[in-house]
Amino acid sequence: MHSITDRLHVVANGSDPLERGRERGLQLSAALPAGLRTYLELFAKYELDEAEVRELAMRCADAVAEWRPDRLAEMDGIAAGAAVEPWHVYALNARTEILSQGVGAAPGECSTIGRRVELGDGTVRTFGLQTWDWHHQLDGEWHTHETRGGRYDFAGLTEHGMLGKIGVNSAGLALHFNILGHRTDGAGGVPVHVLSATVLEEAASVEEAVELVRDAPRSASSSFTLLDAERVVTTDITPIGVFVVEPVDGVVVRTNHFLSREAQADEKTEIYQPDSGERFDLIASRLADYPEPRTDDELLAFLYSDPGQPLLCHRPDLTLPFGERWATLATVQLDPAARTARVANGSPIDARASDWRTLVASA
Repeated sequence: MHSITDRLHVVANGSDPLERGRERGLQLSAALPAGLRTYLELFAKYELDEAEVRELAMRCADAVAEWRPDRLAEMDGIAAGAAVEPWHVYALNARTEILSQGVGAAPGECSTIGRRVELGDGTVRTFGLQTWDWHHQLDGEWHTHETRGGRYDFAGLTEHGMLGKIGVNSAGLALHFNILGHRTDGAGGVPVHVLSATVLEEAASVEEAVELVRDAPRSASSSFTLLDAERVVTTDITPIGVFVVEPVDGVVVRTNHFLSREAQADEKTEIYQPDSGERFDLIASRLADYPEPRTDDELLAFLYSDPGQPLLCHRPDLTLPFGERWATLATVQLDPAARTARVANGSPIDARASDWRTLVASA
């Protein structure tokens, strides 16, 4: 799959969560089973058998049912539309929580920049860019989507069967997504992918988004970098708390390690470091040395690596075994004021020479 124009695009409408999920599932019915099989193989590689995966997925589903029953209904609708068992969809949405319990499970490597620019007329503009790195074998198992019918419409990208990941909503709130790891991580809380979809459906501002995340019973760690028309922050989301990190000189940089002292004390540094810190430092050095980026296109130069530098984007090494072939699957630009998400296949280098798909969350 070389062009974003070949990528599946899913549109799910309706105020009834079950029917909206069913509509999504029907559009994914041909594609979702392959991604499900790959995830079950991935869980098994990390010593999680099917019975354990099911039990962990059901625990997460119970947390969703108590916190936001509509989100559980929407997952049930996906299962019905795609003709798979409901626990399969719960497991896909809870893949971060489930993988946190695996033996030897390693994260993908995503890098994000959020930017707030003060314009000459006294107004401000915010925008963000990220790479999404994950397993090469799952490159065919994600899609772009538009979800309508909740409090706010939203658009972006997600994996087959998952309610959300990276995107922007019709209120002008944008969300970038990076994985993190804390020693208290487990399964049994609201999955972070369900949480990201709920933020985009319900929150109109950075402040509302942070409060919503704090309200959720969380059991695994990730970071949402959040942007509205005025503000940019990144967050350390953990089972022990949600910690907000403000921009420095109008910029937040996010890789895969904690930035708050509270979360750093129990970080899984053996999995994420030193790579995450080296990537963070490379981006920070470019921000210090390069001309100040004033548009989202200018950020592309900050998120790829020259030879010998830390890997900000990955080409898969097909000689490596299953589960270790990392690849940059997508590059995503978010513009809150314009309510747009621009998505390209592959790395920022690929994106410069290829097509983008521009999605608009209706206002």
